Amino acid sequence: MRRLPILFLLVFASPAMAGEKLSGEAIREAFQGNTVAGSYSQGGFFSEYHAPDGRALGDNGLTLNVDACWNTDGDAICYHYGPRKDRRTYCFTVERQGEEYRLSVRDDGRLNAIARILKGNPENHDDGGRRWSCDDLLAGLASPSPLARR
Repeated sequence: MRRLPILFLLVFASPAMAGEKLSGEAIREAFQGNTVAGSYSQGGFFSEYHAPDGRALGDNGLTLNVDACWNTDGDAICYHYGPRKDRRTYCFTVERQGEEYRLSVRDDGRLNAIARILKGNPENHDDGGRRWSCDDLLAGLASPSPLARR
């Protein structure tokens, strides 16, 4: 009987149960061309289509995205909101647990959001007719579309 609690700890505390931390390449492969939708750990929902040209289209939970971009930086995904001169940047590591993706703040490991990936752009997120470019953030991504330029 004394072995049961130890066995329980070994099985349920194992790294395999913690999920799979994604590399930057795996994040890009999972997110690019798809919609990432979920909820923030502090409440509120978001849904963003990760366009191959680096734009993040949709709703970040507070407002519709305007001048929003995404890219990978090392083994993290970074979101950039606003025009270049006063851009705000947020970077997260990503861990996959089954169908869920846990986004944690890169600097301190704090859980920021839990999301799922919806294939393609099923919510038809767009730029509302306002074109912007993410050229300065496209490290490792496909060439931007000419339609993405302002």
